[in-house]
Amino acid sequence: MINKIVILAAGRATRMKELAKKNPKHLIKIGHKPFLYYFFNNLKKVGFKEMILIIGNFRQQMVEFVKKYEGEFNLTLVDQFKIIGTKKYGTACPVEAAENVVGKDNFMVVNGDDIFSVDDLKKMAMLDDKFCYVAGIHHPEPEHYGILEYDENNFLKRIIEKPTPGIDFNQSRAMEYLISPGVYKFTPEIFEAVKKIKKSARGEYELTDAITLLAQNKKVRIFPIQNYWQTFTSPDDMAKMEKFLLK
Repeated sequence: MINKIVILAAGRATRMKELAKKNPKHLIKIGHKPFLYYFFNNLKKVGFKEMILIIGNFRQQMVEFVKKYEGEFNLTLVDQFKIIGTKKYGTACPVEAAENVVGKDNFMVVNGDDIFSVDDLKKMAMLDDKFCYVAGIHHPEPEHYGILEYDENNFLKRIIEKPTPGIDFNQSRAMEYLISPGVYKFTPEIFEAVKKIKKSARGEYELTDAITLLAQNKKVRIFPIQNYWQTFTSPDDMAKMEKFLLK
């Protein structure tokens, strides 16, 4: 089983608007505890021995969170800005910042604002082989995510970011496609890939571009998740997350 998981939590979370203006969205209270408490409790149930939290913006608040709950969770803090600076930006950057801590081990990566089922994460953590994996899930609105295009052997061919209805997919058959919810299993080869990519059209270093490099050499497979995925990215998600976590 894979023992290390990297949690991406360095961003500013602009979509949370006023809720994350002075504090990271990861620490917004759900009930009487910050969202990250429930998040790490979920990972703890999976059995990860080392949880590597990548921070950047709102560094001090995240450090205080770790100190408060260090007795409950085995957390390692990595400051992305100290390692690669503040000028380099994009989803590939926190993964690059984790290289020295991860070392030569296989590891998983998950966004710090998503909750996945313990069962799905545990099954993915068992994929301790030579391939990288991108989780996939069916969603009624694939245009807001990245569609996974793959072959008959579940090898990833490419990720179509923000696909266009009628061009990249058939809207009437939207639930037939798999989108990427943002959980991955990587081998250390991902670190070389993130160093090779250039800025995207958005001016960012995209993790999907690094994954595509590996996919071109048949090194990335698809892992369809079967249970749930709850996002925490906008004010509209507050009520849903409270209902889900406090039920």
